[in-house]
Amino acid sequence: MDEKQREQSPWRRNLSVLWGCTFVAGIAFSEITPFMSLYVAQLGDFTKNQISFYSGVVYAATFFVTAIVSPIWGALADRKGRKIMLIRASLGMAGAMFLMGLVTNVWQLIALRALQGLFSGFVSNAQALIASQAPRKNAGKALGTLVTGSTSGMLMGPVIGGVLAQLVSIRVTFFITAGLLLLAGIISGLFVTEAFVPVERKKDGKSGLSGLLGQFRDPRLIIVLLLSTMFVQLGNASIAPIISLYVKELMHSQGLYALVAGIIAALPGISNILSAPRLGAYGDRHGSGRVLVAGYLFAVLVYLPQGFVTSVVVLGGLRLLVGISDGALFPTIQTLLTKNSPSSATSAIFSWNQSFQALGNMFGALLGGTLAGLFDYNVVFITTALLLLINFAMLWFTEPSLRHQNA
Repeated sequence: MDEKQREQSPWRRNLSVLWGCTFVAGIAFSEITPFMSLYVAQLGDFTKNQISFYSGVVYAATFFVTAIVSPIWGALADRKGRKIMLIRASLGMAGAMFLMGLVTNVWQLIALRALQGLFSGFVSNAQALIASQAPRKNAGKALGTLVTGSTSGMLMGPVIGGVLAQLVSIRVTFFITAGLLLLAGIISGLFVTEAFVPVERKKDGKSGLSGLLGQFRDPRLIIVLLLSTMFVQLGNASIAPIISLYVKELMHSQGLYALVAGIIAALPGISNILSAPRLGAYGDRHGSGRVLVAGYLFAVLVYLPQGFVTSVVVLGGLRLLVGISDGALFPTIQTLLTKNSPSSATSAIFSWNQSFQALGNMFGALLGGTLAGLFDYNVVFITTALLLLINFAMLWFTEPSLRHQNA
C-alpha cells in the first residue's frame, strides 16, 4: 500500500475501534492475574512451595507457547489478512478462558493456559493492521495511541478482577473474562475494515525468521529491534513478581501495604497512557531513533535508584517515571519496525516482535524470582538497569544511524 492509499484508508476509524477492542482485551488479560495463584491453591492440597512452583508454570505456559506460534500466525496473517486473525485470537482465547473456569486440577489449568498462548496475537495483529494502514508520517502517533488501549485495560483489569473475585468467585470471573474477549472479537468483526491484498509467498526455499529477514533493507537493524523488545519486556517482567513484596518490606509489613502495592503497580500504566502518544508524535516529527535513545537512558536513570530507596513514596515517584520510559521504548520500537519493513512483511514482523516480547516475559519472571531468592528485592532493580544499559550499548554501537534517525 503506497502513501496515497494509506491516506485514503479508514485507518483513523480502525484506530478508534481497535483502541476500544484492545482496551477490553487488556482488561480480560489482566483481571485474572491477581488471583491465579489463589486459583491454583483451590485445585489441590498443595504446600506453599508447590503453590509457588505450579503458579510459575501456569504463568509461563502461555508465554512459552506464544513465543513459538506467533511467527506462524504472523505468516498466516500476511496471506489471509489481519482482521480474520483478530477474530481468530479473540474467539480462541475466549474459549480457553471459559474452560479454565471449569477445571478440576492444576494440570488442566496448565494445559488451558498453553491453549491460550496458542490462540494469542490479538494485540499484535491490531498493531500490524494499523501499521499497515496508517501513513508512515503518522505511524508513531498511531501506534503510540493504540498501545494506550491495552495499557489502560491492563491497568483496570486487576482492580476489576479483584472486585469480581470478592463479589462472585474466581471461577465466575473466568467466564466474565471469556465474555469480554468474545465481545472484542464481535466488535472487530463488525467494525474493522481491511482491504487486504494477500502477500505472495516467495518460492526460495527459505522460511522462518531467516527467510523473513531477506525482505529487509537492513536485517541487522530488525534483529537488534527484536532483541530490544525482549530486553525491555524482560525488565518489566522481572519487577512484576516482586513489586508487592518489595513494598511490604519497605513498609515493614505495617499498614495497608497490599493497597499501596496495587497503587504503585498501577502508576507506570498511568504515565504510559499520557506519554506514549506524545512521544510517538514527537518521534514522527524529529526522529524515532532519538526517542529510543533518550528512552533507554531515562529508563536506566529511573530503574537504578529503585534498588536503593527507603520510602514507598519515592518508589512510587520512580515507578511513575518508568511508565514514561515504557511510553518511549515500546511504541518507538514498533514504529521503527514499521518504518523499516516492507508492507509484505508487516504482520510477520509484528508477530515475531510478540514472540520476543513473550520470551522477555518468561525470562524476566524467572530472573526476578531467582535474584530475589538468592539476594534481595533491590538487586532485581539494579540488574534490570544494567541489562537496559547493555541493550542501549548494543543499539548505540551496532546501529549508529538510530542516533540521527529521522525516518
